[in-house]
Amino acid sequence: MSDKRLFLLDGHALVYRAHFAFINRPLINSKGFNTSAITGFTRTLWDLMKNQKPTHLAVAFDPSGPTFRHEMMESYKANREEQPDDIRASFPYIHQILQAFKIPIIVVDNYEADDVIGTLAKQAEKEGYKVYMVTPDKDYGQLVSENIFMYKPSRQGNGIDILGVPEICEKWDIENVDQVIDMLGMQGDAVDNIPGIPGIGPKTAAKLLKVYGSLENLLENTDQLKGKQKEKVEDNRELAILSKELARIKLDVPISFNADNYIIEPFDREWLSEIFKELEFRGLANSILGQEEEKPLAAGQQGSLFDTVATVSPDTGLSQHDIATNNISSTEHNYHLVASVKEQEELLAKLLKADTVCFDTETTSVNANEAELVGMSFAIEVGTAWYVPVPEDQAAAQEIVERFRPLFEAENIAKIGQNLKYDMLVLRWYKVEVKGALLDTMVMHYLLEPERRHNMDYLAETILQYKTVSITELIGKKGKNQKTMRSVPVEQVVDYACEDADITLQLHQELAPQLAEETKIEELYHKIEGPLVRTLAEIEFEGIKVDADFLGAYSQELVSEIVALEEEVKKEAGVPFNLASPKQVGQVLFEHMKIPYRWKKTKSGQHSTDEEKMSEIAENYPIAAKILRHRGLTKLRSTYLDALPKLINSKTGRIHSSFNQTVAATGRLSSKDPNLQNIPIRTEEGRKVRKAFVPRDADHILLAADYSQIELRLIAEISGDEAMLDAFQTGRDIHRATAARVFDTPYDEVDRDQRGKAKTVNFAIIYGAGSQNLSQQLGISRGEAKELIATYFDRYPGLKRYMEDTVKFAREHGFVNTLLGRRRQLRDINSKSSLARSNAERMAINTPIQGTAADMIKLAMLNVQAALKAQGFESKMILQVHDELVFDVRRDELERIKPVIEENMRNALPDLKVPILVEIGTGENWLEAH
Repeated sequence: MSDKRLFLLDGHALVYRAHFAFINRPLINSKGFNTSAITGFTRTLWDLMKNQKPTHLAVAFDPSGPTFRHEMMESYKANREEQPDDIRASFPYIHQILQAFKIPIIVVDNYEADDVIGTLAKQAEKEGYKVYMVTPDKDYGQLVSENIFMYKPSRQGNGIDILGVPEICEKWDIENVDQVIDMLGMQGDAVDNIPGIPGIGPKTAAKLLKVYGSLENLLENTDQLKGKQKEKVEDNRELAILSKELARIKLDVPISFNADNYIIEPFDREWLSEIFKELEFRGLANSILGQEEEKPLAAGQQGSLFDTVATVSPDTGLSQHDIATNNISSTEHNYHLVASVKEQEELLAKLLKADTVCFDTETTSVNANEAELVGMSFAIEVGTAWYVPVPEDQAAAQEIVERFRPLFEAENIAKIGQNLKYDMLVLRWYKVEVKGALLDTMVMHYLLEPERRHNMDYLAETILQYKTVSITELIGKKGKNQKTMRSVPVEQVVDYACEDADITLQLHQELAPQLAEETKIEELYHKIEGPLVRTLAEIEFEGIKVDADFLGAYSQELVSEIVALEEEVKKEAGVPFNLASPKQVGQVLFEHMKIPYRWKKTKSGQHSTDEEKMSEIAENYPIAAKILRHRGLTKLRSTYLDALPKLINSKTGRIHSSFNQTVAATGRLSSKDPNLQNIPIRTEEGRKVRKAFVPRDADHILLAADYSQIELRLIAEISGDEAMLDAFQTGRDIHRATAARVFDTPYDEVDRDQRGKAKTVNFAIIYGAGSQNLSQQLGISRGEAKELIATYFDRYPGLKRYMEDTVKFAREHGFVNTLLGRRRQLRDINSKSSLARSNAERMAINTPIQGTAADMIKLAMLNVQAALKAQGFESKMILQVHDELVFDVRRDELERIKPVIEENMRNALPDLKVPILVEIGTGENWLEAH
């Protein structure tokens, strides 16, 4: 029997599952087409074919019209939203892919896919097949038998689940699989709008089945029930019977299993390659068509789809442009090794005559503050580039860098690069400062397409249809055996390095005209983002001093409390368990200790113990509060106290965080190694981490300058709401002023509780929070929250008008802008999916506010940095976090520098109606200064 393995796929269920798996970060190709559903479905299909090696395979889809269940109950599946446009557009491609794979597609009018699969599964079982029903739909459990299994595909790395009779019975807490239908008849199914018996959930249904065995037997013995339960069961007898019939999968669909129709055949490689090419599926194309060992089911020619096939991770090819047919082998180029002093001097003379030079560095590390130069490449015309190798001996290396100093420091020569900040930082360690206009292709593309990726390989493929030489071809894959560029023979490095400069030059030639077509965006680049590359490089080069001894002592202090908390929790629970295991925490709290659990379980069937649910439980059960505190302290210790000392640069004794300019679509900067934005400041323990950041020496002090309530001030400015503007213009506390208006209380009589609620409302509403969200935040009923929102908008009509006008603009144009013209596309703003549409509406409202705040602090950074240099200050700007700038200030410059910083921050955006407030603090550590 083992050689007869039939896999039946529930097409619709798998397509929906794939689409929503990527809902927060959809896979969009260069044409703007959402390929999430197609990618996920095809990956699941190929993974199954490759690893499970079925002998027979078919995919069933629901029919386009109603089914017999709609005749039984008109409102069947009425709760379901209209099919999202992106899914609707995906089905034709999925059908084509299946046809190219030569996999049967089965659709039977009047019957759903699960009915078709159930009928075929039972027929095939009788013919000696092991049948695997591939679906995430729990209802299929009723079909499982000795030779029929549910196959749940892997999701987010959790691995596949194959469920037989024991697993189904355990999952549903029933004695036999037939009772799955009884369970559904009692508890209903909200997804399909199957009503069930009101008030009976999974636990109650399982208990009743243990006593009565079936729904029918329960209905015959309602006299044994008591109270409300008896009343509900008797009142909903017919509804329960109908619900069970709706949930029952039909096994008599008019279709016959013919094994010959489902045999797996060699797929049509040419057709598949064309589909993948149109969809820009490089990763999938390489996996399925590109490597012989990955084609166990295909017959015929074993050639590659590409001229050169690179090793591509599954995620690398999700949204690539047209599968690249151009590469270094098929493209004419003149790449030169420039090794001798004479050749280098000749190259320098040529480069100094150019108005614009593209350059790139090859180094020993991705960390610019630790890297050593291995070489430098240059390009000034398409197809031609030069590579200058740099020796390991640092004195000799410095000689070569000095030779090219006139080029790098020439103010009249613009510098093109991809991620120029990295190259500028590397050169700073060789005492060279890159001057002249900075034309960064990564940043340019970010402004044009903020939601896409911006690495050079992706840009080359999407914009130039060119496949670059992979770094792994030179140094190998990541791991202990990966080499550095230093160990690669120079002859092999030449093409790779020259190609980088050449391709970056070509990218600039494509991107610069696109910027020029968008006047506001071009201005944004030249006024803010381009110059900011230099400022960020300077900040990163400076770094900040960290007190490692303090961190070590604080870590040990937390260890003591963590251990004590662990002992307290285990003693209170009465059983030993691993506090770091969500599964064990759930079992102890909700099974062993019987704490009521009212939420849905996780997809793996576990109790959810996330922060929101644990916080709610903690109100009545102190053990949950202790577990939350244990988690918080453990994370704080591992993420910061133990990690920060490892990031201290051995050359400087300082931490050099890397600031990301091209990540957040709103324009916000982020940071990594370490992520300074995420240092927790809402708890005393989290705030204390900032004590570790200290001045560079006794002659310096830290200064923190922070915008006060900048986003609220900007929404008052952008919306023009008179009441909000008046509160800021008269210097009143905005939250107290809001409380006075919303709660109809004199300003001076607003109490602390009212102000706190007003603060929550201010921030919640401007970011699109609805009544449910607000009710949770304030601990009030949803009705009270609705009334509060209505009152708020009644008191601030300009704000309401701004929100409505902004969403209307977004619907008409597909994007929104900041005050300075930063643009964010909102592709789901007119989606038929209410979830996707509401998310887009929130982004429409939020982006002009958050994006303008981001633009403002970037302008402040540029203006402050220019002022410090112009006035000869030795003090340095060293950090940017949210709405705050941090400086290492010479004590003898402190009083002179304060007004310079304050003025340049306050006036970063001139001519605003709303006053901008900058709060400045100083201290012997960051916590004191903040």
